[in-house]
Amino acid sequence: MALTSHTGAFGQPTTSPSGGVVSASLCADAYVLELAETDQISALSWQVDQPVSVAPDWARSLPLAWPDGERLLTLQPDYTVFASGEGGRVAALLERADYSSFELAWGEDFETVRENLRALGHYLGRESVAERKIDLLEQRLETLRVRSERRGVFPRVVYLSASGGSAGSGTYVDAAIQAAGGRNVIGGAGAVGWTRGEAEFALTLEADLVVTSYFVDGYASIFNRGSRHSAYEPLLDGTMRVDIPSGYWPCAGPHLIDAAEMIADALDQWALDQGAGHQ
Repeated sequence: MALTSHTGAFGQPTTSPSGGVVSASLCADAYVLELAETDQISALSWQVDQPVSVAPDWARSLPLAWPDGERLLTLQPDYTVFASGEGGRVAALLERADYSSFELAWGEDFETVRENLRALGHYLGRESVAERKIDLLEQRLETLRVRSERRGVFPRVVYLSASGGSAGSGTYVDAAIQAAGGRNVIGGAGAVGWTRGEAEFALTLEADLVVTSYFVDGYASIFNRGSRHSAYEPLLDGTMRVDIPSGYWPCAGPHLIDAAEMIADALDQWALDQGAGHQ
């Protein structure tokens, strides 16, 4: 793999590999790391070395990429992977320069993960690897289903982000809660999609488990009401809590099952404390 020198933003290394697989976003990073060979990957997104990424240490020192035509042409990739909605004009520019690209589909469930793995596997010529990953995903989902049956109850679960927002039905957080065997309180209250933080509403919530994310490894912001406003304290301090690494779910990606398993672990402990189910 040839190297070309460059100087750029985000503090990336002073050399860039020509060829290989390039990911232009945090969501795409997860899929590329799941399917590509280590020595195939020549660059990952500009967020790969940030706390919001769960990329392995070796990947954090790779050259950085983002959805910018000049930057991607400098990298001279064999394959470029965009998150949903990020290709657009940049993908068209790459095509005119005889570079191929692939854009992940957007969705908020495990079916989206299956579809993206299969489609990206085809793009990268890694079909057999993708099918193995999908088979493993099915096995892990079935294990969660069995654990839920053994628990014998469906505990109430509330998701809270550092901003104070939550997730109703039809979100990938909802998909993870349901796969773990929990009942999404926000979705059950009629909310659909992602909700904004409302401190007054938080005071009315009752849950057996609070799932948090972006509190420890998210973005610092004055709008992080969930971690600052006193209205959230009763929910956070008085309820069993599990904090999911933010890098597990920047989108519905390969690590969504890891988030579901973490939630299931917490629900198992809750059921044990309550004397419920058969462990």
